[in-house]
Amino acid sequence: MSDTIKFTIDGKECTGKKGQLLVDAAAENGVYIPVLCHWKDVKPAGSCRICTVKVNNRYVTACTLPIDENCGDVENNTPELQDIRKAIVEMLFVEGNHFCPACEKSGDCDLQALGYKYQMMVPRFPYAFERRELDAKSPKIFLEKNRCIFCKRCIRMIKDEKGRSYFAFKGRGKHLEISMDEKLAANISDELAQEAMDICPVGAILKKEVGFINPIGKRKYDNEPIGSDIEKSK
Repeated sequence: MSDTIKFTIDGKECTGKKGQLLVDAAAENGVYIPVLCHWKDVKPAGSCRICTVKVNNRYVTACTLPIDENCGDVENNTPELQDIRKAIVEMLFVEGNHFCPACEKSGDCDLQALGYKYQMMVPRFPYAFERRELDAKSPKIFLEKNRCIFCKRCIRMIKDEKGRSYFAFKGRGKHLEISMDEKLAANISDELAQEAMDICPVGAILKKEVGFINPIGKRKYDNEPIGSDIEKSK
């Protein structure tokens, strides 16, 4: 029995392997679904909800949905879903300190790129002005807690040889913040510190002594906006 699944996204015929996450199957078929918390081959968290799609008239996150025979036609690029995604981006901007001109991740930031993609101007939500202190105790990493969007990438991916996470959440509700294990972070390698900075979708994790290393014009999104659907939207 074949494990190949046929489904459609906004009418486009797609194929994937049964059990494959919808967001990964879509990418393999050239269909862009935005993500912030997802990372291929890493256990999904469904934290940011930016990949929300509609399957059988039900809202689901594409990063947590394994495809099967019941997928049918997936709605992805509709005005309704685009507005939901824009609202999520706006909420993330007002909840933290995302002053792009002063951020070392500017031009390489996925959240910033999505702000441009969804043409965010003035957010529809009031600014929270939360204040979370910078953690610079590690000899290799600055942890700018005000920029964290709680995607859990660092928690799920940055671990030592014993499987212990360098990062964790602290507090609950409005007091939730990202934190570092001081003992582990004191001995983090240059390579792992750089990986932590690279996997962070915003400027919350920065490797010390390499700020603004990429000049304007050579940053990730300077020449190519985020997403594979850019031409279709023009």
